[in-house]
Amino acid sequence: MTTQTAQQPGKVYLVGAGPGDPGLITLRGKYLLERAEVVVYDYLANPKLLSHVPNTAERVYAGKKGGGLHAFTQEGINKLLVDYALTGKRVVRLKGGDPFIFGRGAEEIQELVVAGIDFEVVPGVTSATAAATYAGIPITHREHTASVAFITGHEATGKKESNVAWDKLATGAGTLVIYMGIKNLPIITKKLMDNGRAPDTPVAVVRWASTPEQHSVEGTLATITEVVKKADIKPPALVIVGDVVKLRNTIDWFERRPLFGKRMVITRTREQASELVARLAENGADCLEYPTLHMEPVEDYTILDQALQEIGSYQWLLFTSLNAITWFFKHLWEKGMDARNLNGPKIAVVGRATADKLLTYGLKADLIPEHFTGEGLAEALIETGIQGGKILIPRAVKAREILPEMLKQAEASVTVAPVYENVPPQGRKDELRERLENGTIDLVTFTSSSTVDNFLTMVDAASEEELHRLMDPVTIAVIGPITADTVQKHGLKVDIQPEQYTITDMVNAIVAYYQQADT
Repeated sequence: MTTQTAQQPGKVYLVGAGPGDPGLITLRGKYLLERAEVVVYDYLANPKLLSHVPNTAERVYAGKKGGGLHAFTQEGINKLLVDYALTGKRVVRLKGGDPFIFGRGAEEIQELVVAGIDFEVVPGVTSATAAATYAGIPITHREHTASVAFITGHEATGKKESNVAWDKLATGAGTLVIYMGIKNLPIITKKLMDNGRAPDTPVAVVRWASTPEQHSVEGTLATITEVVKKADIKPPALVIVGDVVKLRNTIDWFERRPLFGKRMVITRTREQASELVARLAENGADCLEYPTLHMEPVEDYTILDQALQEIGSYQWLLFTSLNAITWFFKHLWEKGMDARNLNGPKIAVVGRATADKLLTYGLKADLIPEHFTGEGLAEALIETGIQGGKILIPRAVKAREILPEMLKQAEASVTVAPVYENVPPQGRKDELRERLENGTIDLVTFTSSSTVDNFLTMVDAASEEELHRLMDPVTIAVIGPITADTVQKHGLKVDIQPEQYTITDMVNAIVAYYQQADT
């Protein structure tokens, strides 16, 4: 006789997503997202956090729809969590800020307790401290105040009496941080002034704190309502009241970064984009990743396999890109070989970044050219004397032919071994076009000729006139002269090109460009 086992309930994790910057998620929160089977997320939780979630997990949006309507009522969300948990799922409830600070986390937990569902709560960086910090306002300061109060400016509907004791709070705490207070701002400021807070008390309002869309305005209790109206500040925003707001003139850092407010498109593959995105974001840019390349292995490695069997007969092994190194060693390992099998030829690379990548495989480049281009590498090799020598170049299926051609002209025997191919990725084409049409992209970065060609394929302009209409308002930054030539062959202008062809130098050139534009 077979005994059926009842479905064991799952577990619900209430995770604070932080104020908006995806980098402010806790390590515990990231760990749980990476192991989630279901994620129920809010309007205020940054969608970029979903990149940590397995592709197999179910994603449920429980925030606002168009027109301010909600995808689910609070009761609906409560039921959703219970229902998923009862099917045995590991559920992450991702909530903006901290779940227990005006986040209704306790209400959701109460329903889980009634249903007998196991749960855990993971704190998050609350919007109050983040908004103040990212606006350059310390909510406490020993020369200004030793007390702070967090207040909701939007209490539950249907309540007969307010739980906010404005008569005591108006002067009872040095700093007041008011959540969800934009709609009722005129009423809130009046209550504070009526209960003894001076009309000239400094006030700051911070919208979308810690994100590239952050917008801060300042005023006083007497003027802030008009200031907010003129600046068209909409929720989500926090209101900070107190003398500490004066310190913003000294401490403000986030909105003063050189690339703050600039929206930039990154066209590198997602695997390669991390350094470029991190450096631009650190300087304040809002980075939009639109990978224009997707790398796949080649169908036939016969040429490379033959060369590896004869590797001791080669004089030089050349790497002209990070990808070539990655895919070369991937295939090497798949054959049961490693760096010890490369003890015949010397190794040359096209630039410093490629040399650094090679070091991660335990190998040091014997030659790095002065100019980080295929031509520069060819010239440097020819100077060493390569006549009659054998040279192996692992690379993409399609690549510039200038390097092998120059080496062959110098009477070297050149073997080009394809190790990967670039395939244009699909999807997000319509989204990119819409952003260009709306003029919401400030800059596009190109790090190779392939990124240029594939990006313009995604843009899919019907004519040269349309291409110029879409791209002329956009600043174009390239990593080097080869990429610049490709941009110009398409009839577009290059605005930024570093003297040295590295990601660091490219970012520095972009920063310098905008700093000069602001002076």
